[in-house]
Amino acid sequence: MAKKKKLKIAIQGITASFHEVAAFTYFTEAIETVECLSFHQLCESLKHGYSDYAVMAIENSIAGSILPNYFLLQDYHFSIIGELYLPIHMNLLALPGTKLSDIKTIESHPMAIRQCSDFLHSLNGVEIRESDDTALSARRVKELKLKNTAAIANEFAAKKFGLQILEKRIETHKKNFTRFLVLAKRADRKIESNKASMCFEVANEVGSLADALTTFKDNRINLTKIQSIPIIGRPSEYSIHIDVEWRRRKNYDDAMSAVMRQVKNLNVLGEYKKAKIEYK
Repeated sequence: MAKKKKLKIAIQGITASFHEVAAFTYFTEAIETVECLSFHQLCESLKHGYSDYAVMAIENSIAGSILPNYFLLQDYHFSIIGELYLPIHMNLLALPGTKLSDIKTIESHPMAIRQCSDFLHSLNGVEIRESDDTALSARRVKELKLKNTAAIANEFAAKKFGLQILEKRIETHKKNFTRFLVLAKRADRKIESNKASMCFEVANEVGSLADALTTFKDNRINLTKIQSIPIIGRPSEYSIHIDVEWRRRKNYDDAMSAVMRQVKNLNVLGEYKKAKIEYK
């Protein structure tokens, strides 16, 4: 019998990154991760068929929304088929035998740095350097034998690259999670959905946005997120991104029928199953 082919999942970062953890957590079948050092590369991988799906971080409970990724969602027209809330625990990693007092430089992904701002501000005389990925920073410390440099990454990176954990759980708030979206080139109509992400524009008139949002309220649709994104080349105009949840599909369908008459350029980015938030 032929061996089943593994699904290829594009991730931002390398092995042992939070994106890889998210991919293995979400997919229950055997997968192979496709390493991408930027979110643009991740989208290109999915677009050109180098991967079957992509896992993309969209927001963090401490650092906030990753705004460039909203532009990517609009540009590539992928479909959101799922989501995952991954608990994020940051650790300070260094070569074995290193002391915290030896550290002169700390590097990591910008979002990881923002999540650990309180800890980093408590240090004196330490340079903070941004990199493309948390796990990549850990690998650099190991491969280049950087005795005075530490990386902010997860415990999997520590084990993978043989690094010592100098400080555990350095994230500013312990109930820290990142929301990841699971992307496909086209929608999966078989998915049982109770959540949707969409974007639209409204007229630059008093109450135009409020009217659209009230329509969701009147149909008992829960609005869980709203994010405005500037429209390039059109100053003072914005694309509105929202996430909504429902208990009865008919309520959602009724709301959408009405909203379509109230807004412009409505684009449903995906309908999918709401994920649970479980702190660890």
